[in-house]
Amino acid sequence: MCGIVGVYNHKEASNLAYLGLYALQHRGQEAAGIVSSDGQQLHTHRAMGLVADIFTEDQIHKLPGKAAIGHVRYSTTGESTIENCQPLVINYSRGWLSVAHNGNLVNVQKLRAELEAHGAIFQSTMDTEVIIHLIAGSRKNALVERIADALKQLKGAYSLVFLTESRLVAVRDPYGWRPLVIGKMQETYVVASETTALDLIGATYVREVEPGEIVIMDGKGLQSYKLIPAVQKKAQCIFEYIYFSRPDSNIFGRDVYEMRKGFGKQLAREGAVEADVVIPIPDSGLPAAIGYAEESGIPFQMGLIRNHYVGRTFIEPEQSIRHFGVKVKLNPIRQVLQGKRVVVVDDSIVRGTTSQKIVTMLRNAGAKEVHMRISSPPTAWPCFYGIDMPSREELIASSHSSEETCRYLGADSLSYLSWKGLYWFQKDPGEWFCDACFTGKYPVTIEDKTSKLKL
Repeated sequence: MCGIVGVYNHKEASNLAYLGLYALQHRGQEAAGIVSSDGQQLHTHRAMGLVADIFTEDQIHKLPGKAAIGHVRYSTTGESTIENCQPLVINYSRGWLSVAHNGNLVNVQKLRAELEAHGAIFQSTMDTEVIIHLIAGSRKNALVERIADALKQLKGAYSLVFLTESRLVAVRDPYGWRPLVIGKMQETYVVASETTALDLIGATYVREVEPGEIVIMDGKGLQSYKLIPAVQKKAQCIFEYIYFSRPDSNIFGRDVYEMRKGFGKQLAREGAVEADVVIPIPDSGLPAAIGYAEESGIPFQMGLIRNHYVGRTFIEPEQSIRHFGVKVKLNPIRQVLQGKRVVVVDDSIVRGTTSQKIVTMLRNAGAKEVHMRISSPPTAWPCFYGIDMPSREELIASSHSSEETCRYLGADSLSYLSWKGLYWFQKDPGEWFCDACFTGKYPVTIEDKTSKLKL
């Protein structure tokens, strides 16, 4: 996943970058970093943890200058260590250069082996560092040409922000996998993974960075280059609509909240069932559940309450508590569920273990029937373009039919959104999305079918 932000030409650039990352925290919670430019050199602060814990007022003051880029990390290539925090920074023959990356390269092993054979020394196990080495080793002169020279060698998904002493550069891969938007506030330019970051800092949405576009922001203003060959068939990630992006963002030209409500409405048409109440798995299933309830006429209720202060890890008591991992995050409201036929709406099922525990929890809270409804098709294939997803063998839909999965979950019924129903919104048949996690049809051949710890 990951989230990136860039700010150019503002006296509080680092502070705005911090606020932008705060709005993008949902895209990564492992680590965060900001790099600023004072016009002469770059300053950096990176650490493991959440944005609010990493950056104090004193730390922001140590990141001077009118330009800054930032990154929140959810590792997809490279283990979770301080060495793999971004943005990466180098000082090479052409001066200072920093980069923050959202996406995943699928030919990184080959590129890294070639670079190491020519003497390159790597400090991290991230695919992002390969990009830095390719730019540093380019024989082109102008920065934009060096970046384009490097990117032409890459395969896979990348939305990038670069920072030098005097420039901020934004790039999106030719397929447009990951979102990247441009905003403006007076004479300041802002680049971010989602429009929600623009909203927080008061920037007005201008447009998306186009697939295959290199945008440079410097003293001359904003300049656009199309030096990377564009592809006819784009591959915007459909999972951005289903799960990744915040519901208050506008992604690929559409409001995410309305998209998720639409998935829920379509799901109600395809997977109708007699029930007393519709509840979401919070927070990801909330808009789809609202859509399902509206379309079906079944009352909507919050039957599960989420603890928003739970991190990724917690200390489990020695005395085993049944389903502890789910209970610490979700708790049922017995009054809503007691004796009811319940429709439970979630965005996806991955391994199925969490869904199984939730079904058990709902039954223990008094639910008479539990009907699982999933606002996306079965996730049967792993993603190699920037999602930390299990191997195919671990995905329950790769080896179980809907009926078999339903029995495993212990639900009374299970219905997924159909592939055709997923595209209820699409009016232009020439608009393409990457849905390889549902179909197994990968837009770019996967050269490195290995785990995120491959390097």
